[in-house]
Amino acid sequence: MEIEDIKKSVLSLDGDIFFDQSIKNLNWFNIGGKAKVFFRPNSLKGLREYLKLYSSRGKIFILGNGSNVLFEDETYQGTVIKLGKSFSNITLLDKTTIIAGTAVSQKKVSEFAKNNNISGLEFLSCIPGSIGGGIRMNSGCFEKEFKDILISIQLVDFKGVVRSIPANKINFNYRSIELPKDLIFLSATFKGKEKNKSDVENLMNKLNKKKEISQPTKIKTGGSTFKNPIGQTNKKVWELIRSSVPNEINYGDAIISEKHANFFVNQKNAKSIDMKSLINFVKKEVKAQTGVNLELEIVLVE
Repeated sequence: MEIEDIKKSVLSLDGDIFFDQSIKNLNWFNIGGKAKVFFRPNSLKGLREYLKLYSSRGKIFILGNGSNVLFEDETYQGTVIKLGKSFSNITLLDKTTIIAGTAVSQKKVSEFAKNNNISGLEFLSCIPGSIGGGIRMNSGCFEKEFKDILISIQLVDFKGVVRSIPANKINFNYRSIELPKDLIFLSATFKGKEKNKSDVENLMNKLNKKKEISQPTKIKTGGSTFKNPIGQTNKKVWELIRSSVPNEINYGDAIISEKHANFFVNQKNAKSIDMKSLINFVKKEVKAQTGVNLELEIVLVE
């Protein structure tokens, strides 16, 4: 990937650009090498300018909060784009409709909804990712998903063309949506229902207590490693892993959480190869023991 002309364009770009940028501390696993180019646009104008300059000649990965991604130990031979503060606004369109920038966390959007007496978005308080990542994954928990609250998405493609897509034109699947990868989500519009703030807060607290009981916190993990195998078995993926794999198994510092078998953890200084070895071992053993094919929920960035 030739980047000399990109380096020459640094001063004219509306954003911060770095070369050979470490990405280890930008994801929850705390794993990864460097990005050949790392770009944080300050505005939509800056983002479109960069896309027009770069997009036809190399890979692009859009990084949100980094809560469910696993980077390679080697340098990512492309551009990692992370949207900045100008993509983190949250506003009310009307009493029950929220527009949120995709760089903002799902937790902040749930708090905004609570403070404006809006119900329906409480489950977002349990998900650590950004709004953009939540859309791409159709994130959800406790029987609710993004598809249940989403009205529309505002986005830009890798050619710099901006447009809006209504939610009813999108096919949503379990932890995925059927939209091309060459789209960068800019903002999303959500619909809730009017409800007393204290009732919304009570439900948020109830959901978060459930999460704290069953899932590990304050550790280096990518969250749920595999999707629940819907249609193959009635069992949850953690049950399949627990019954098929010794809990004390490790590859270097990559281990399985004692609290939740579908959470893989970087205990200290795990490498990408360690975590991928653990993933592959668990996948192989679950298949051998139960006949179930596991599908990754975390995203491998290669």
